[in-house]
This record gives sequence, C-alpha cells and structure tokens, in this order.
Amino acid sequence: MSVYTDVIRYRELFGSLFRRDLRAKYKGSVLGLAWTLALPLLLMLVYLMVFSVLWKAQPTEAVDDYWLFLLCGLPPWVFFATSLQSSARSLLENASLIRKVRFPRQVVPLSMVATQVVAFAVMLGVALVLSLVVLDDTRGSVWLSIPIAVVIVLFVGGASLAVSSLNAVLRDVEFIVTALLLPWFFLTPILYRISDLPGVATHPWLGDLLRWGNPMTPVVEAFRAPLFAGELPSASVSVYLLVETVVALVLGALVFRSVDDRIAAEA
Repeated sequence: MSVYTDVIRYRELFGSLFRRDLRAKYKGSVLGLAWTLALPLLLMLVYLMVFSVLWKAQPTEAVDDYWLFLLCGLPPWVFFATSLQSSARSLLENASLIRKVRFPRQVVPLSMVATQVVAFAVMLGVALVLSLVVLDDTRGSVWLSIPIAVVIVLFVGGASLAVSSLNAVLRDVEFIVTALLLPWFFLTPILYRISDLPGVATHPWLGDLLRWGNPMTPVVEAFRAPLFAGELPSASVSVYLLVETVVALVLGALVFRSVDDRIAAEA
C-alpha cells in the first residue's frame, strides 16, 4: 500500500520529523532526551503503587508476583493511548507546513507514533529484564515479546493514522478518543484476568464480549503471555491480533486517502 511505502520513500523526511518531535517534546528540560527513559519508568511505578500497593488490586484467584503481572500488561496500553492522543492533533498542529509544502502527509502522524515507540521500547525492556530476573519459566519465551511488540506497533500505527485523518476534518474525534480511553482502560484486562471476574461465571457472554469485543484485549494478552506466563499466545489470540493489525492498517490507509485532499483546507 503506497500510503505506507511512501514513508519508506520519504524516510529522510520521516526521520527529520521524528527527531524534531522528540527534541520538541523535551526542549528546555534539564534531562532532555533522558526523559524518554524517565517518564515511562515513572508512569509504570505510579500504576504499580496505586493498583498493586495502595489499592491492593488482585484477581479473584491469587496471582503470584501480581506486580509483575500488572507491569507486563501496561506497556502496550500506554503506547496505544499516548499514540492515539499525540497523533490525533498532529495534522492540525502541522497545518502551516502542510499548506506550504507538498509531501506525503501521513508521515506526520506516523512520526508521532514513532516518538512513542521510544517509550514503548523502554517499557518493554524493563518488563523483559524483570521477567528474566523474577520468573525462571519465562526465560525460553520472553524474547517472543519483541516480534509481538512489532506487530503491536503496526496495529497502533494504522489506528493512529485513521484517528488523525478523521480529526483533521472532524475536530470532535480527539475529544471522543480522550473520553473513551479511561473507561477503555478498565475494560481491558490489565489489572485482572477475564476468567477471574466474578460476574463472568454467571454471565459468560460478558467475558466473551470483553475478550473478543475489545480490540485491546488480544494486544495485552499476546504481549503478556511470553513475559509473564512463559508461553506462546493462544492461537485464537494470535490470529485475532494479526487480523486486527491488517484491518487497522487498511482502515488507516483508506481513511487517510478519503480525506487527504481536504487536509490542507481543513487543517
């Protein structure tokens, strides 16, 4: 698909925008780019403190090393949420550049996703190291989280391109996304396992809805499986993740193409 191959063709521009966004994000700060390491680690510590220590959240059936269970589910969600929020306004914030120069505009939101990949990689590295140190059973599978993370990046890239394209012509999209992210977080099995929810036993359709109706469920479960459970994601989760990644990429390309001619005028 040319929408994505154009990013490779214009890789120098893509790299320039990526470096600009990364520098602008921490411009004037004392630590500078070191914040790309500090912020994800701080965010993970905050979630750990609130949900595992203060709130003492715990699945119905006790999970050994629950703190690590939590940390192995957070990286894909944080990457997904921050990418959608940062890319939503990217075309609008770069309106002056878009009006002046003709170039593949999809590189703008995709470069924003690329800046979030840095933090995602840091969080993945932390979860991977902790898994190797704490859980002996994961040492043969933990490296599988890396190709799974690559698939997740593709999924988030397609979703972010669709959101940013829609928001360029319909400004309500960014507010809808922001409003949905909080309830979406609690409907995603990051703090719990779906099988441990008390209501699932009496209403199994709710469990099926959370598992198959939420596109982030297979993302989190596939990512967590090799890191925490020491196993491959189930076949159903793997197929779901691959299919939704293809759908996200196709949808992102189609939405972008449908509004591309209007972006300069609407931005």
